[in-house]
Amino acid sequence: MAWVYFLRNKSNAFECFKKFKAMTELQSGHKVKSLRSDRGGEFMSNEFHVYCSEAGIQRQLTVAYSPQQNGVSERKNRTVIEMAKSSAQCHLD
Repeated sequence: MAWVYFLRNKSNAFECFKKFKAMTELQSGHKVKSLRSDRGGEFMSNEFHVYCSEAGIQRQLTVAYSPQQNGVSERKNRTVIEMAKSSAQCHLD
């Protein structure tokens, strides 16, 4: 499964993650155990780190400038972009 959230600003990522975590845990009955992300500033705030520590979420950070380590999300990004381009093309016709 995949969820796509469109953020106006990267600074909204932390609040969006908290909502996502609450929704998925409620619907699945399972806790979020780990979070893998790049070293983008939106994921590196002290507030984000403290929140994950208190929730028992293991942080996994990929090596800088290595999108290969983030393969699943890179493929999903490509799929979303292709869907958006396809949708835009349909509206232009």
